[in-house]
Amino acid sequence: MIEKVIIMGAAGRDFHNFNVYFKDNPRYHVVAFTMAQIPTVEGRVYPPELSGILYPEGIPVYPEKELVALIRQHSVDLVAFSYSDVSHVEVMHKASAAMAEGADFILIGATYTMLRSRRPVIAVCAVRTGSGKSQTTRKVCEILFHRGIKAVVVRHPMPYGDLREQIVQRFSCHSDFERCRCTIEELEEYEPLVDMGITVYAGIDYAQILEAAEKEGDIIVWDGGNNDTPFYRPDVHIVLFDPLRPGHELLYYPGETNMNMADIAIINKVDTASAGDIERVRKNIERHAPGAEILEAESPVLVGDPDRIRGKRVLVVEDGPTLTHGEMAHGAGYIAASQFGPAKIVDPREYALGTIEQVYKTYPHIGPVLPAMGYSTEQINELAQTINRAECDLVVFATPIHLTRILAINKPALRVRYEYHDHGLPTLEESLLQRLKRLDDLQRMRL
Repeated sequence: MIEKVIIMGAAGRDFHNFNVYFKDNPRYHVVAFTMAQIPTVEGRVYPPELSGILYPEGIPVYPEKELVALIRQHSVDLVAFSYSDVSHVEVMHKASAAMAEGADFILIGATYTMLRSRRPVIAVCAVRTGSGKSQTTRKVCEILFHRGIKAVVVRHPMPYGDLREQIVQRFSCHSDFERCRCTIEELEEYEPLVDMGITVYAGIDYAQILEAAEKEGDIIVWDGGNNDTPFYRPDVHIVLFDPLRPGHELLYYPGETNMNMADIAIINKVDTASAGDIERVRKNIERHAPGAEILEAESPVLVGDPDRIRGKRVLVVEDGPTLTHGEMAHGAGYIAASQFGPAKIVDPREYALGTIEQVYKTYPHIGPVLPAMGYSTEQINELAQTINRAECDLVVFATPIHLTRILAINKPALRVRYEYHDHGLPTLEESLLQRLKRLDDLQRMRL
C-alpha cells in the first residue's frame, strides 16, 4: 500500500528530506508541501525537474494553515515535520492536529538524511536562530585560510526564488548575487564570506552541491541555518549556544539534537550575558552532551563612528530572522545604539506598512527595532519606505551586509558589525586544529 504524505516545511529542510528520503521511493506519494515561517513561497510548485519521475507535474506547495484541510482532502497517511527552530511544545501541537485527523506524524532522524563527503566536513550549527553561527563560520574559514587549507562553504538552503534555477548555486563574486536575484536574507549570509574570498554553495539538491564543492575545497564548511542539523555528516560538529536565552537549548527542535551531537560547544555572547545564565547553559551542556568540549566566545559590537549616534534620534534595523522565528526582541544594533547616548531610539512600528506592518502583527514580541525583511522586491521596497517615513536623524544597520547598496533611503546611515572573539582558553583555533589533526592521523592509519 502506498502511503500518502504531506511534508511540513519552510523552503529548505523539507526539500532536502524529500530528495533523500521520499524521492523515487515507491512506498510513498507526497501529495503536498506546506510552508511556514517564510512569506511569499506558498502557491508554488516543487517542479518536476526536481521531484523526479514519480511526480511528472511536480508537487504543490500550500500555506501551513491548510494542513488539516489537506489531510482530509487527500486522506493523508503520514505527515513529515521538516523545518527548524520550533519549540518542542509547538511541534507537538502540530503533531496533535495531524494525528487527530488520522495521520501518523514523524520527525526524520538527523543522521538519516546526512550525506557523506569525500572531504572532511566542519559543521557550524546552533541551538537557536541568532546564536552567532555566521561570524563563527567566518572565523573557521579564517583559521583554515591561515593554515593554507582551502575551505568551501555550503550554506543551509534559502531557495525563495524560481526553484528550477536554484538547484545548484555557486557564489564567488558580487555579480553572482545579481545573477541569482538574491534576497536580503541570502545576501546577509553569502556576501561576508565572498568578501573574504570564500566560495559559497547553496541551492536545493545537496548531493549535486556536495559533488561540486568537493572539487573546489580541501574542507567543506557546513554553514547551518536556524537551529537545523547538518545535511552532511560532520567530522567536527560545532554548536553555538546563546546565554541570553538560557535553557532554550532544551526547549527547541532540533536545537536540542544539535546540542546532543556537539563535538565543540561554544557559549557565545558571554560579554553581555549574566554569569548565572552562562553557568546554567554550561551545566545543561555538561549534562546532555558530556563528550563536548566547551568554549566561551564574545560577539562584540563594532561601530565605526559611535559619536554619530550621540544626541540623535536613531532608528535601528536588525537581522530579520533573529527577531522573527529567533524570538529576540532586539539584537546588536539596539545594544550599540543604546550604549552611545542617543537622544531617542525611534519605534518604527508606527511607520511600518504593507508586509513590514504584518511582521509586527505576526511576531508581537519584537521590540522598538525594524527587522530587515526582504524576501521579495515588494518587501524590500516596503522596508525602504518604512525607513523613509520614520522621523529620525540616523539609521543604524546591524546587518552583515551594506543594506544601503540595496535600499533607496533618504537618511544618513551607520553600520554596526559583530565578529567572533575567543573568551579565554582554549581558543576555537586550538580546539579545531587539534581535532583536524586527529582526523588526519586517523585517515593516515586507514590508508
